Amino acid sequence: MSLTAFGWTTPYLLLLLPLALLPWLNHNLDKKVAWVRLVPVDPLSKAISFLLRLLASLTIAGLIVALAGPFLPEQLVDRYGQGAEVAILVDRSRSMDDPFAVVHQPAMRSPHGDDSRRRVSKDYLTEFVNRRPDDRFGYVFFSANSQELLPLTYSREAILATIEAGAMGRGLSDTNIVNALIEAAEMFEREVYRGSRIVLLISDGGAVISEEEQAYITELYRQNNLTLYWIFLRPMMAMTLEPSEDDNLLWVDTVERRLHEFFKGLGVPYRAFEAGSMEDFANAIDEIDRQQYQTLVVQDILPRQPRADLFLWLAMLALLLLSASQLYTLWGVRKAHE
Repeated sequence: MSLTAFGWTTPYLLLLLPLALLPWLNHNLDKKVAWVRLVPVDPLSKAISFLLRLLASLTIAGLIVALAGPFLPEQLVDRYGQGAEVAILVDRSRSMDDPFAVVHQPAMRSPHGDDSRRRVSKDYLTEFVNRRPDDRFGYVFFSANSQELLPLTYSREAILATIEAGAMGRGLSDTNIVNALIEAAEMFEREVYRGSRIVLLISDGGAVISEEEQAYITELYRQNNLTLYWIFLRPMMAMTLEPSEDDNLLWVDTVERRLHEFFKGLGVPYRAFEAGSMEDFANAIDEIDRQQYQTLVVQDILPRQPRADLFLWLAMLALLLLSASQLYTLWGVRKAHE
């Protein structure tokens, strides 16, 4: 690995590297002898002298480089995992402040209560995210308008904080699900395809979608190979997305059923989960979790790695060898004078 692969904490100290040439400068140690033939040719001594100078240079260079603070920069590394990329769409309309799983008519809204549809959705989404370590999550909430709060990310802390923040405050008046569906698809359009792609919609209502909007949404979802899940939080437990013999006349042509029919004709994998109780919601999350474990290219972030210790060890090893040579020299001189 070359020095160019490193980042530096104090790079200006590298200007001191020429000091490593000091051991190679002439120290004026030449001796005058009466007759050259008295000096034997000693290749071993020349080799040892060269090696000692090299060790001295390595010691100086290693200390200077270590003081400059070398490190390997933060890197993105691809690996294969099991999971999916998930765009979470959460309804923030006023009806999501109603208590979840009521038998007949919606009760008084309780935006700060633990039983509101919004708070229940937050709890189950948090559990879903925590059990899927390799997934990449994005988050969009919508009411009268949609807002992409978080693009697709591997950061577990970021998505959990966004889910928590999305459950705060009161809901707004309207539900504009069209823009949310488009934003979710466009979130994937900006990304390289890595594996299974999911749009997870959590809402208690539907919307009327024009033919132009339907055509555009259909094109987006097909082009981006998306799978759509809708966890439909029933306003009343008896209401269903599919027609039945016991239908109330008020439910025959609701916007929720129209939206469900549109989703079925998208031409992409789609499944609706009708949650009329906590158990239904939990079962829906469990089923989505079981289905969406496919091979996924996951990007891991390798943090910055200091490397000064490598050069300190190099300098210390060279210094130990130099010290050993000096001790041997002193021992030899003492033996010669005995």
